[in-house]
Amino acid sequence: MYQKLLLAASIPAAPAGFDDWKYMEPTFFLFAIPVVFLYGICIGSFLNVVIIRLPIGESLTKRASHCMTCGTKIRIIDLIPVFSWLFLKGKCHSCGEKISPRYPIVETLNGLLYVADFLIFGLTANMFIMCIFTSVLVVVGFMDWDTQEMDMRVLLVIVLLVIPSYFASELTIADRLIGAASIGLPFFLIGELTRPYAKKKTGEDVRGVELGDTILMAFSGLLLGWKAMVPSAFIGILFAGVFGSILKKKTGESKFAFGPYLCMGLYLGAMFGPMITEWYISRFPQPETYEYYANCILMR
Repeated sequence: MYQKLLLAASIPAAPAGFDDWKYMEPTFFLFAIPVVFLYGICIGSFLNVVIIRLPIGESLTKRASHCMTCGTKIRIIDLIPVFSWLFLKGKCHSCGEKISPRYPIVETLNGLLYVADFLIFGLTANMFIMCIFTSVLVVVGFMDWDTQEMDMRVLLVIVLLVIPSYFASELTIADRLIGAASIGLPFFLIGELTRPYAKKKTGEDVRGVELGDTILMAFSGLLLGWKAMVPSAFIGILFAGVFGSILKKKTGESKFAFGPYLCMGLYLGAMFGPMITEWYISRFPQPETYEYYANCILMR
C-alpha cells in the first residue's frame, strides 16, 4: 500500500530498510514490535529523569529515583514504565501525592516513536541512530516546554550521532554542511536582526528566534542533511503558528516555547523530509529538460 501511494505521487523510494519488510514473516513483526516498544518505554523512563533533573541541576546518576514531593526513594517494583503509574493510580506510595500523568505519556510516546523508527528504517544502523535522535527530541521538546531553555549537553548528543551516521547513510559532508546552514543561518540572522527591536519594545534581551532553537536546527542539519531540514523547518514553523495562535487566544500570552514544535518538525522531516523534497524538486523541469528543448529550437 505504501509503495503504491509513493508510485502514484511519483515520490522517490522510501528510506532504506522499508523495502526489506516484504521479505519478513508476519511472526517477525509480532515479536519485534512489542520488543521495540518495551525498549522504548524503558528508555522513556530515563528521559523523564533527564527532563526533570537537568533544569534544576540535579545529578542524573548520584541519587536514586525518588518522589519529587517527599523525597522518598522509589521502590524497584514502582519503577516499571507506564504500568507502575497505572498500578499506583498515579499517586506516590509513600506520601500519596499525585504523580503527573506526563511520566507515562513521555514513556509511551518514546515507545511509539521507536516503533515508527523501526517500521520506517528497518532493523538497520540508521534505525538505532534515529532512535537516539528521537529521544533527544523528546527531551529537548519537553524541557523547552517547561523552562523555555535548551541544555547544550543534550544538543551535543546530536553532533555525536553525526559520526556513526556518516558511515551508516549515503549523505555527503556537503549535504550535512548545507543542511546545517540552510536553516541554522537564517534562524541566527533573524535572531540577531530582531534582538534590538525586542529589547527596545520589552526591555529584555531576547531574540525573535532564540539561540537554542538555532543550535538545535544547525546540529540537526549536520545529522539529517538539507533535504530533510527544509521540510522540517516548514512543518515546525507551521505547527508553531497554529498552536501558538491557539495558546495566545486562550492565555493572551504571545511568548511561547518554539522548541517543541521544531522537534515535531524535525522528527517528521527525518522520516519523510527527503522524499518530500525530492517530490517537490521533481515537479519542476530538470536541467536535461531545458537542454532537450534548447536542442529542439536549434534544430529548427
